[in-house]
Amino acid sequence: MKLPEDLNGLKALIVPGGESTTMEILIDRYRLRQPLIDFAARHPIYGTCAGMILFSSNVDDNQACVRPLNLIDIDVARIAYGRQVYSFDRQLELTLNGGVHGVSVSFIRAPRVTRVGPEVAVLASLDASPVLVERGNVLAASFHTELNDDTVLLNYFLRKIRA
Repeated sequence: MKLPEDLNGLKALIVPGGESTTMEILIDRYRLRQPLIDFAARHPIYGTCAGMILFSSNVDDNQACVRPLNLIDIDVARIAYGRQVYSFDRQLELTLNGGVHGVSVSFIRAPRVTRVGPEVAVLASLDASPVLVERGNVLAASFHTELNDDTVLLNYFLRKIRA
């Protein structure tokens, strides 16, 4: 997806990890800011790592001047779990569909959620900090599951699309 019209006909969208400042530049260059906001109001959208940063309401200590899309009422701190050399894998318990699922995840230059709004559900935490949150159509994770073989979270998101 590169242009606003590329959203036409999509039923859902996953915004991956990467470099949030670069992603924001491209969002604005291709005039995707408002189309993404409108899309998220009607369709499931899932952001991992940099996607979570872009979905947030506020970026703490925002030296990169990232302007988030305000899709979910959370504040985040960029690269709060350390630089890439400090990446780590962890086993987390995700609360999905009323059940608890153990999942192996990877934290790579991951954001930390510093504030959660009252209507946001925390689906997983690491050391008492939320790392998986949801409100309505919007799902956001600090971590990556696509680097491991576990598809529990992806299947959860796919169920949201089918609903």
